[in-house]
Amino acid sequence: MVIKLKTPEQLELMRSAGRVVHRVLECCRKLCQPGITTRQIDEEALKVITDAGAQGLFKDYPGPGGPFPGNLCISVNEAVVHGIPDDREIQVGDVVGIDCGVKLNGWCGDSATTILVGKVDARTQQLCEATRHVLNLAIDNIRPGRKWSQIARLMQNFAESKRYGIVRDFVGHGIGQEMHERPKLPNFVSRDLLKNDIVLREGMVLAVEPMCNLGTSEVRVLADGWTVATFDGEPSAHYEHTIAITEHGADLLTDGR
Repeated sequence: MVIKLKTPEQLELMRSAGRVVHRVLECCRKLCQPGITTRQIDEEALKVITDAGAQGLFKDYPGPGGPFPGNLCISVNEAVVHGIPDDREIQVGDVVGIDCGVKLNGWCGDSATTILVGKVDARTQQLCEATRHVLNLAIDNIRPGRKWSQIARLMQNFAESKRYGIVRDFVGHGIGQEMHERPKLPNFVSRDLLKNDIVLREGMVLAVEPMCNLGTSEVRVLADGWTVATFDGEPSAHYEHTIAITEHGADLLTDGR
């Protein structure tokens, strides 16, 4: 497995892309109010991306459902990832997962957050807090020399200790000049991961993105060929950062700095 390491100069170019992603997500957070449609959020996000001189990574991305039609993935409630923006209106109590990827000056940034709209029921709120904690566990424990299985075990153990299903069908990934680079980064430990473990090295850049479900970890793809939803219809949460590995540990490239 060839993993492309980035120089400090390249990391700064990726941080610039990450700032755009952060700006988009902050814009979406402000817009995500009852009555707005997911399509309207997507259109405003495109303006932010274009004004920054960047290109969105998701629009027309090839897949089994045909080219992806949105600029963002917007996944509401039981939708886990890859939700298509449309005329659905956001309502009080919704949880809205927004995933954004851009390329700026040849380098990529990718991040996701889950937005709670108004008063959200306590169980779903706790799910979102726990999923954010799963991502933070990874960030706090990433450092050169560690094996990814060590990080994945911490993520899985915490999620499952709270009785949440941690999604296995979709995983994190390396990122750089392309949105999806090696390695694949499961948020759980499997026999395959232990057999082909990844030793973290300075210069790696990882898009780490845990997805946790209130119920089962099983998911299904809807009829549109893109939207992934929980199998049991329970809510899901999704958080992601683009993370560089330095000699000191994790350096977030999508936190807006």
